[in-house]
Amino acid sequence: MSDVVEIFTDGACSGNPGPGGWGALLRWNGKERELWGGEADTTNNRMELMAAIRAFEALKKPVTARITTDSVYVKDGITQWIHGWKRNGWRTSSKQPVKNADLWQRLEAVMAQHTVEWRWVKGHSGNAENERVDELARRGVSEVTGRAY
Repeated sequence: MSDVVEIFTDGACSGNPGPGGWGALLRWNGKERELWGGEADTTNNRMELMAAIRAFEALKKPVTARITTDSVYVKDGITQWIHGWKRNGWRTSSKQPVKNADLWQRLEAVMAQHTVEWRWVKGHSGNAENERVDELARRGVSEVTGRAY
């Protein structure tokens, strides 16, 4: 029995911006749950963030989670950059508004009750779980567009 919930996430976009999808795989104690969805007009970064948000929203109680993403943007954003953004009133170091601030704030809020370890994996490098959540994200795009992606 594992006390750690493993989470794998990915986002996809057909055009950037364009129709997008997100996918997540949650694994705990030998059980798995797949999640996916999409939006008609979005960006790849927003879908990467949504995958993590929706994975944490699916958790029913506080847990220790190990989340693996192929997005340096998401991993570094939530573990490093967010502290400066908050200190600067959601402005970047160049005084520009932080892109996707709404989703960064939402991600931070849904993570608050959990103990989280972030991991990065190179995308499309043969990692089985990353390939699986990529397919889920593509399913999200397909459901929005009505065509295979």
